[in-house]
Amino acid sequence: MNPNALRKSLENGVIAFPVTPFKDDLGLDLDGLRKNLRHLIKFDFRAIVAAGGTGEMYSLTTDEYRQVVETTAEVVNGETAVIAGVGFGYAQALEMSRIAKSNGADGVLALPPYYPNAPKSALFDYYQAIGENTDLGMLVYTRDWVQLTPNDAETLANRIPNLVAWKDGQGDTRAYQRIMQHLGDRFHWIGGIGDDCVPAYYSIGIRTYTSSIATVAPRISLLLHEYASTGKHEDLANLMAKYVIPIYDFRARQKGYEVSAMKALMNLTGQVGGRVRPPLPEVDEEKMRGLREMVAGWSSVL
Repeated sequence: MNPNALRKSLENGVIAFPVTPFKDDLGLDLDGLRKNLRHLIKFDFRAIVAAGGTGEMYSLTTDEYRQVVETTAEVVNGETAVIAGVGFGYAQALEMSRIAKSNGADGVLALPPYYPNAPKSALFDYYQAIGENTDLGMLVYTRDWVQLTPNDAETLANRIPNLVAWKDGQGDTRAYQRIMQHLGDRFHWIGGIGDDCVPAYYSIGIRTYTSSIATVAPRISLLLHEYASTGKHEDLANLMAKYVIPIYDFRARQKGYEVSAMKALMNLTGQVGGRVRPPLPEVDEEKMRGLREMVAGWSSVL
């Protein structure tokens, strides 16, 4: 896709963030990834992200990254857009953007660099270098220490012509609303902090969000979008209370569970989550009992 086509494809729906399955020996499980993707593409997602944060991009070798992007593009086969996560460091991000283009991705999602103390001028240089290194459409992801102002967003807009979408990773709807107001329709605006923030995001006009729950229960993600975008507030509140808040409450119990818990839930529901690679922690057996109780009544949403 060219950048404008990618932007158009992201409108009004859910972007899925699959996990990257690892075997018991922590080797890459491409057969498991294929199985998961074949299930995901049965649903109407705006895009599928290969090797994003939920996909443990930061733990992959360059060749593993290539295999994940290639496999995702192969299985998706044009059913929806494929976006590849890029980042970690300057050289790695540029190499990843080249790999993404040559292995079938339609766009790149630029995660923050590993160094958390860079001045904004150098951070802008980092994002611009990624944009200049590819003709794919680019999404910026403002997570962790990357907290940007409306003027910062304008700077990126002016410096990166193929930057088409903004994925918020802060969850500060007051700050995000100010950026949206300042830039108008220059970017496509995406809610990116989590499924639990859908009510807040949609209240300020967001109509696309990124979902990690999609990797476990796609129907929950799509219902969140449907209820939030059509004003079905009671249905949305019930869905949040029954499924979403319990998942995010569990994820908050230990750092790293934002990935580990999703993989554990996939393993419990017959999908291929596999293991996580250190330094992410596995969900311990005592806490697994809580997950088993959580999914006991999920048959209608799987």
